[in-house]
Order: sequence, then C-alpha cells, then structure tokens
Amino acid sequence: MLFTTGRRASEAEQKSWGRSLPVFARDLVDAGLGDVEMLIEYHLPLTSQRADVVLAGVHPNTGAASYVVVELKQWSSAYRFEGSPELVEVPGMPGGPKLHPVAQVKGYCDYLADFARAIENQPDALAGMAYLHNATDPSSVSDLRSFPTGITGRLFTGADRADMFAFLQSRLSGDAAGHVAGDTLMRSAVAPSQQLLKVAAAEVRDRPQFHLLGNQQLAVDLVLHSVEQARSADAKRIVVVTGGPGSGKSVIALSLVGELARRGRTVLHATGSRSFTQTLRKVAGHRAPRVQKMFKYFNQFMSAERNGLDVLILDEAHRIRETSVDRYTKAELRTDRPQIDELIAAARVPVFLLDEHQIVRPGEMGSLEQIELHAKSLGLDVHHVHLGEQFRCGGSEEYVLWVKRLLGLTDGAHTSGRAIPNSPSASPTPRRNSSTC
Repeated sequence: MLFTTGRRASEAEQKSWGRSLPVFARDLVDAGLGDVEMLIEYHLPLTSQRADVVLAGVHPNTGAASYVVVELKQWSSAYRFEGSPELVEVPGMPGGPKLHPVAQVKGYCDYLADFARAIENQPDALAGMAYLHNATDPSSVSDLRSFPTGITGRLFTGADRADMFAFLQSRLSGDAAGHVAGDTLMRSAVAPSQQLLKVAAAEVRDRPQFHLLGNQQLAVDLVLHSVEQARSADAKRIVVVTGGPGSGKSVIALSLVGELARRGRTVLHATGSRSFTQTLRKVAGHRAPRVQKMFKYFNQFMSAERNGLDVLILDEAHRIRETSVDRYTKAELRTDRPQIDELIAAARVPVFLLDEHQIVRPGEMGSLEQIELHAKSLGLDVHHVHLGEQFRCGGSEEYVLWVKRLLGLTDGAHTSGRAIPNSPSASPTPRRNSSTC
C-alpha cells in the first residue's frame, strides 16, 4: 500500500486483509481456481474507491477474459435497517446503517463497465459477488436475501461455499492465463468521466445518467428511506451529506431530484449560489422550461408552508447564512429567524450537502456542527453520511491532501517540490495555480 499509494495501511485495513483474504484464497484453491489472478484493493479508475478483490481469468465457455468483482465482509450477522432492502444494520458495528453489500458490488461492476475500455461492449465480461465468510448460520443474514440479485450482484455466506464454488466456476476456468486478463484490466484505457451539467436535463427528466458508488449510493438510499419513514410516521428527518470537492455531492443531489420526482414525491433543489443555480436551470431545463422552477435559492423559503415539501435538497449548504434578510426583503418578512430554521421547516426531509472547507464569505454558517446543534434544539435527529471518496484529480487522495495542507485546511507541513503519488498531472509537482484547487 505504501509503495502503490504513498500512504501506510491503517491497522483496521491490515486486520481486514488478514481476516478475509487468506480465507477467500483457500476457497479459490478448494474450488479448483488456484491459478486465477487476484487483484487486491483494485483501484476503480478516476476515483479513490477500491474493490476488495477483482478475480481475473478466462471464461470457461467463451475463452474470453472474464472478471469477478468481490466484496468481502467479516459480518457474522446483519439485518435490514428499519425494513429497508437497500440499507443494512450490522450488530456491534458503529457508524449507522450500511449499504447492502450486493448493491455495493453491483455499483462497482456498473462503474467498471462504463469506464474500463478493455471490457467495453463485452456485456458478459463482468460478474460480481459479496462474500460474508463469517456468516455460517444461514438465519443470521436471511434478512439480506430479499435484495434482488443478478450476475453482477450475488450474495454468498460461509454456509454457501458450494453454491459460491459453482458460481465462480461458471465465470472462470482453472486456466493459468489469468495473469493476462489481469494485466489487460490493469492497463486498460479509461473512458472520460461523465460531466454533471451536460447530463443534468436527462437526469432530472428521463432516467439516471450517473453510477453511484459506495457512500454516494448509501446517501441516496438513506434519503429515499427517510422520506417513506417520515411520511408514514408523520414526522421529520434530517440528512446531512458531507464531502470535499469531487466527492459527488451534486451528483447525489440531481439523482435524488430525478428519483423523487419519478416517485411522485414533492421535491425542490436549492443553493446559495446564483451562478450555480442559474447554470442548473439553464442546462436541466433547456428542453422543458418548467423544470427550471425546481431550482431555488435558500432565501426563497422565508414564508414556505411548514412541511409543504417531502424533500428539500440543499446543495452547497455551506453557503447557508445567518438569516435570509437582505436589502430587498419585504418589510413584513424582516425577522431575525435563522435561515437554517426556515429550510428545516420547509420539508419533512431536508437534505444538506456541504463541504465545510468551502465557506468563503463572512456570515456563511452551514457546518455539520451548526446543523446538528439547531436540529437538537428542535428535538430532531440528524443522519450523517460522509463521502470520503474522491472523483477528481484522477482519484488521488494524496493530491487532495497536498492541496489542503497548502491552503492550511488540515494539519501537516506542506512539502514543496515533492512528487505526489497518483497525481493527475503529468508534472511530478502539483502546480499552485491548478484549476483543481
């Protein structure tokens, strides 16, 4: 890990590898697949996310390159979170609900199919599976079986080894040429990433244009689940999604707008940025001007009906101000009511998407701590999802850390002239005037 990424593996990562990888390797040998190539911690192109294992080999029927993406879990038991098929509660594991492991591995497969040119136009080249090797009692994870499965998303436990062997043998032969398929994938050209604003119209009006990964999918599923729970209980829930530049906050926002609209739920999108809102209106509504009305500003909810919306998506919530009052505010609306209170009141499920490092003007106060404090004063709970992944800078977390240190946003000395591992630039030293900053 140090050689490949420039950082040392954490103690938790090392424990996870030690407990899962040898078990899975022995299973491969028992299945007669000892010559299959195992790509460990496979780095998904243009992101900082990694799949636990990608098996690379030869398809037993076609002789073509064949890959199986594997998500390894040490869970001995798990069940659905509040009845949701997409969210999982793991006893004894902190951090709230987790994304269903089948949904997680399916997202990896979908992403690879879009971005790895080596398997472009080869629909049968990819398969995926989640393996809960410590779950030896079938009843301990029976709740997870309701999630729909397919070639790119199967679920196996320690009690399903025979079925897992059969699945793997249907995708991979025991041929020793697996290293060729592994090299092909590792050296694959990468397709350009999809641009947010160019496909916003199709996202909102027609169908999803983005593949959500990891905590991106978790955030969307948590919001969708919260909407149904809030409606059935006649209650209010708050969701906060935090992440740095390029972590996918606005992709989540547009995905939610599109999915909630398709479900018939009342939803609006709001920001505190005039340029961002106008751009979204122009692009998302270029074929249907009425769609432009779905994109509002934070200060437009001063007199909104309480819980008049199912969901209010607050993109760039770090731009929230102390109050909505400005020199253009009508006299009857001039109060000292906090803007955050107006926004929370406007919907059953207010969703805040923010990056606390992007607060740039005096009076901006949209931080996780401030939202949680205000929610507590109202007797409301906050569900928080952090997007630790990076989808810019070629997925280089080290480059982002370098920029943060350069700007004094995190601890650690800035090292000038040092080569940055996985830097997206051809130059070994990131430039001070990089547009990524």
